[in-house]
Amino acid sequence: MLKQRVITAVVLLIILLPAMFAPMAWPFALVTLLMIGAAGWEWARLNAAGSALAIGFGVLLAAACAGAMAAGWVHPGASPAWWLAFAVWVLGGALALRVGPSAWPQLPAVARWVLGFAALWTAWLALASARTSGVNYLLSVLCLVWAADIAAYFGGKAFGRRKLALAISPGKSWEGVWSGMLGVLVLAGAWIALDRSIQPDSASLYTLLLQRFGVIGLVLSLVFLSAMSVVGDLVESLVKRAAGAKDSSGLLPGHGGVLDRVDALLPVFPIAMALSSL
Repeated sequence: MLKQRVITAVVLLIILLPAMFAPMAWPFALVTLLMIGAAGWEWARLNAAGSALAIGFGVLLAAACAGAMAAGWVHPGASPAWWLAFAVWVLGGALALRVGPSAWPQLPAVARWVLGFAALWTAWLALASARTSGVNYLLSVLCLVWAADIAAYFGGKAFGRRKLALAISPGKSWEGVWSGMLGVLVLAGAWIALDRSIQPDSASLYTLLLQRFGVIGLVLSLVFLSAMSVVGDLVESLVKRAAGAKDSSGLLPGHGGVLDRVDALLPVFPIAMALSSL
């Protein structure tokens, strides 16, 4: 299992890193478009779609992403899509977590497909647009999610007592969530200092939030983004539990599926872009 995880991770890095650091933004947009199409296939399979329909869903999602790129919607500026995603994740995510896994399958399959399509499409649009803002900005948002996840894991292991969502993800605790938030704040402080010392290709998310909202606004924004990364993780866990699946698929040996790797990114990127564009 460990060997599989390492091999898969190395292959992904070989594909993603050259695309991320390419002089133009389109290679990264293209690679992530293919990944989000695969995630769409996984979402449809988890939500009562047959094999052919699930493939069609993934292809349609990828085509919608390509259409957005062709239409010039991939850019670093403001977009109504960010605020649409903001509302869907804050309101819809909270409602889904409140009703739990047992109520999710009671939603019509078409409604679940539409929600998944909207979440995945806006996430890809924000991810691709973040790359046009600069590599430093893109990495700062990615690392926010990773720092929250890593700090939550170790904080939960060390201090976890009170369960966060027992029916959805028994391993998560409130102490883990708070540890994740603290980890993100530490990362932000270090990144802002780095921005000031080396002057990278673009401002990071943290520097932009500090410039726009001050220290208190920065802290509140990062706490909120950390919380939304947990919501993304929990929503995917809810969908898998409702479907009786351990992983979203077996596309990434040792890691599960694409959704298993990007679930926390789905709400964070559009919300980060929304806050950055204020």
